[in-house]
Amino acid sequence: MESKTDDGPAALTSEELAAIEDEEVLNKMLDNAADFEERRKIRSALRDLLKKKSDKREQERGSRQQDLRQQGLSKGGTTGAAVSIGRASMNQQPSTNKPAGQTSPSASTPFNRTAGSNTSPSAASAQKCPTPAAPNAKNVKQMLLDWCRAKTEPYEGVDIQNFSSSWKDGIAFCALVHRFFPDAFEYSILNPNKPRENFQLAFSTAERLAGCPPLLDADDLVRMKEPDWKCVYTYIQEFYRCLVEKGLVKTKKRL
Repeated sequence: MESKTDDGPAALTSEELAAIEDEEVLNKMLDNAADFEERRKIRSALRDLLKKKSDKREQERGSRQQDLRQQGLSKGGTTGAAVSIGRASMNQQPSTNKPAGQTSPSASTPFNRTAGSNTSPSAASAQKCPTPAAPNAKNVKQMLLDWCRAKTEPYEGVDIQNFSSSWKDGIAFCALVHRFFPDAFEYSILNPNKPRENFQLAFSTAERLAGCPPLLDADDLVRMKEPDWKCVYTYIQEFYRCLVEKGLVKTKKRL
């Protein structure tokens, strides 16, 4: 039970925060926290929760692999076959671990393009990356970068310093989308060595749940050494606007 003072409810202790197992609850608390020390404790609790989920999943995979080995032996199968099956289950793509009814992103599924356009995916994505024109573009760009950094700060493996190299493995896109839709997919199992799958997962989830058009193409991005900052900036700006339209980001300014 939270104690109250004349200034309102007292901040939760680290132990109380550690007992919270809902990412969405911690995310909302982080958004509403004004005190630096309180934000630090909430971020720490959120990181620990994400790691706990990751460890639990690894433990479940180990148990599943052991079960497969035992089943193979009991049925006269070879241990090697059981191990192969176990390894296959451990190497499942992140897109297969989704709630019922969620569409799995696939490299074979084309993104929706502008109606009536016969432009190839590569050319289409290139055409959709103009330099955003605004009188205070520099300030807006920095504000949006700071916003992305703040929203993904608790996520392991994400360090957003720019709109180019910081996004090249797709993990930053996934973390940003996951921050607003934590039940859409399991962040802890994402593999930075599979950028195409990460891009597809982030873009398809943002389109389905936030209504954000897929302005970027996963195949184009993986062919680049680093993403074009104008393309990434334009996409993130559109994602931000879609969140504002849905009431998921409350602000008086539109970036």
